[in-house]
Amino acid sequence: MNTFVETLRWFVILSGELIALFLGVSFLVGMLQAWVPEQRIRKILERRHAATSYITGTALGAITPFCSCSTIPLVAGLLSSGAPFGPTMSFLVASPLLNPVILALLMVAIGVLGTLIYAVITFLAAIGIGVLWTKMGLKSDVKRVRVRGGKSLTDSSKGSVWRRAWNQAWSFFVPMVPYLLLGTAVGALIYGYVPEDWILTVAGPDQPFAVPLAAVIGVPIYIRAETIIPIAQALLAKGMGTGAVVALIIGGAGASIPEVSLLTGLFRLRLVVAFVASIFTVAITSGITFSVFTA
Repeated sequence: MNTFVETLRWFVILSGELIALFLGVSFLVGMLQAWVPEQRIRKILERRHAATSYITGTALGAITPFCSCSTIPLVAGLLSSGAPFGPTMSFLVASPLLNPVILALLMVAIGVLGTLIYAVITFLAAIGIGVLWTKMGLKSDVKRVRVRGGKSLTDSSKGSVWRRAWNQAWSFFVPMVPYLLLGTAVGALIYGYVPEDWILTVAGPDQPFAVPLAAVIGVPIYIRAETIIPIAQALLAKGMGTGAVVALIIGGAGASIPEVSLLTGLFRLRLVVAFVASIFTVAITSGITFSVFTA
C-alpha cells in the first residue's frame, strides 16, 4: 500500500508540473510565432553570410512549431519557395530537439546545467548537419513537393494576438495530454515498482553499451517529448545513466517513425538515410558526452 501511495503521489505531482510547464511554454511559442511567419523565416534564411544563415536557421528551429506534423510541411514550403537548403535542414533538425517545450521539460528531469549542455550540443549538431549535407550535395535529393503552409498567428482573424496565442497553446496542449499522462503513468510505475538493481545492471552509468543501446531503441520508436521526459525522470531516479537517457530522448524525439515517414514524401532515400544516421550519431555523441561529464 505504501508503494502504491508513493507511486500515485509521484504521478500527481509530476503531472501538475509538466502540464503547467507545457501550457506556459506553448503560450510563449505562440507569441513568438506571431512575429515569425513562414515568409519572414525564408527572408531571414536568405542572408548573404552562410555562417549567419546556419546559426539563424537553427535558432528559428528552436522557437518554431515543435510537432513534426507542422514542422515538415513548413520545411517543404520553405524549400519550394527558394529558401537555402543547408540552413533549412538545420531548422529541420533543431525543431524537434531544441524547442522550448522539450527544454523546459528536460529541466525537470536533468536540471538546468544538464539542459544547458544538451542545448549547446544539439545546437552545434544542427548547424553541423546542415553544413555537412550541403557539402555532400544532398540538396539534389529533395523532391519537388510543394506543401501549402498553415495559417500563422499573423493571419487576419478575430481576437487579439494574446488570445490567439493562448488558443494555439491550448490546441497544442489538448492532443498532447494523453501522451503526457501516459508517459507520467509509465514513469510512476517504473519509479514505484521496477527494481533499482535491474536498471543499474542494464543501463547504469557503468554499463559500456548503455548509450548505444538507448540510441538504437530511441531512433526507430515513436517517443513524443511529452511521453519520454517523465519516463526519463523515473529511469534517472532508478539509477539509469544520464547519458543513456539523453541518447534515448534524442533518438526518439529526433527521428521517430512518423517523422521519417513524412520525410519520405519530401526527400529521396539517400537523404532520409542521412537524416536517420545523423540523429543516431548525435544521440550517441551526446549520450557519451553526458556520461563523461556526469561520471
